[in-house]
Amino acid sequence: MTIRKRMFLLFVAAILTLVAAAGCGSTTGADPGGADEGMLDIKGSDTMVNLTAAFAEGYMAEHENAEIVVQGGGSGTGIAALMNEDTDIAMSSRAMKDTEWSEAENLGIEVTEIVVGYDGVIVAVHPDNPVDALTVDQLGAIYRGEITNWSEVGGNDAGIVLLSRDTTSGTHVFFKEMVVQGDGADPSAEYSTDALFMPSTQAIVDETEQNANAIGYIGIGYFNPDTLQLVGIKTDESEVPVNPIDPHPDGLTYPLTRPLFFYVTGEYEGLVRDYVDFVLSADGQNIVRELDFIPVP
Repeated sequence: MTIRKRMFLLFVAAILTLVAAAGCGSTTGADPGGADEGMLDIKGSDTMVNLTAAFAEGYMAEHENAEIVVQGGGSGTGIAALMNEDTDIAMSSRAMKDTEWSEAENLGIEVTEIVVGYDGVIVAVHPDNPVDALTVDQLGAIYRGEITNWSEVGGNDAGIVLLSRDTTSGTHVFFKEMVVQGDGADPSAEYSTDALFMPSTQAIVDETEQNANAIGYIGIGYFNPDTLQLVGIKTDESEVPVNPIDPHPDGLTYPLTRPLFFYVTGEYEGLVRDYVDFVLSADGQNIVRELDFIPVP
């Protein structure tokens, strides 16, 4: 996705937030005049902010009486807001945890999980970094602090600067389980104490663009080939590296692919239902594809 497209979508999200501030404070997804009327509040995954803002823009272009506000903050923040009835839809780049499902049950809240697309978590470095491929095991060792110099994986003799999302991020949780813990092989494994936990995906992008020794993981929608270098991932040394952007002729699956979720409560009727139907429609899934995410099959 180009910088212009990303900045435009961030601008859309900011405008929608200002619309909410100017309007009434209700975020109940009220449906005063019809299924496509009212105000809808969506909170959660930073990875999904641009995508969901584009959904909102597309929906509001066809439904002038609908107002949709999209805010980030992390998957955990969105799910917590859903439990507290502070949002109509929680967007999450990870599945809800068992503890969150239990919390919903204890609160008497019925939660529905909806897959709205798929994301490939990209590993990115500075364009001057000669390392363009890593195995999943090497990447895990880097993020656990077992490999600390780029020369250990074929790069320059320089210390590795580890960038990670903070603990409220669904991407943080996904990467920890899939990479740091080896897809659950070592559930006690943790990020290196030297890792820098960044408050947003954009913060990882910004730091990696200016730090020749940095490495970070980001959602596919944030990757800009003009300012970042993508690191191909392979399951072992004998395989060819795969990335989530360019389809591989052998049909190899990118190891760091994950579903993207909407979570809603109750039977979700009216505007919430109409918006979700739009997201899952051909028009909505075309938006997924246009923003370089992977549509729902």
